[in-house]
Amino acid sequence: MIDNIKVFKHNSIFIKTGFGAVYIDPFQMDEEPHDAAYIFITHEHYDHFSPEDIEKVSGNNTILVVPEKMERKAQEVAGIVKNIKTVKPGTYFKINDLEFETVSAYNILKPFHPKSAEWVGYILLVDGQRIYIAGDTDATKEAKEAKCDIALVPIGGTYTMDAKKAAELVNTIRPCIAIPVHYGSIVGNVSDADLFAQYVKEPVKVEFKISF
Repeated sequence: MIDNIKVFKHNSIFIKTGFGAVYIDPFQMDEEPHDAAYIFITHEHYDHFSPEDIEKVSGNNTILVVPEKMERKAQEVAGIVKNIKTVKPGTYFKINDLEFETVSAYNILKPFHPKSAEWVGYILLVDGQRIYIAGDTDATKEAKEAKCDIALVPIGGTYTMDAKKAAELVNTIRPCIAIPVHYGSIVGNVSDADLFAQYVKEPVKVEFKISF
């Protein structure tokens, strides 16, 4: 499964699945594959909801999934995707054959991602694996309760957890594999990934997926 996951830049993630190509927060895409079966958006900030990049990956039958309070903003790409599905935190969904859950994503002491916005991370059920894409979040109560086999967590600090806090979260939820994201470009340094790996405890395995 890990070979089917790519991280392009920042929080821009691709997962190859039996249900088709899945993108999360496509951003600054170098190519235009137009092959997305599903696009998941965690929240409305420009580095996560990018109409330009949604257009690059969208195909004829793309389903766009966004937080409910983004419904009006998502209309910017209504002519690009086939359908738009809205979601709320802490809920199970099934769209066609793809099952997923939403996890509340927010800051605890920072103002950038308020809990009241009801922005989300996603747990996708793919090939018997639970893949958690945390989105822009701190180590919240909800994040600490996420059950997953693979976790993609932000480590860049400023707007999210830093490397140490992200490692503490991973050590709590204990996925088989942890993948650091959201660092090395807009926020965070490339070296944050090494710091994250130092703090993550066995048996969790850290995989680096972003290419610089």
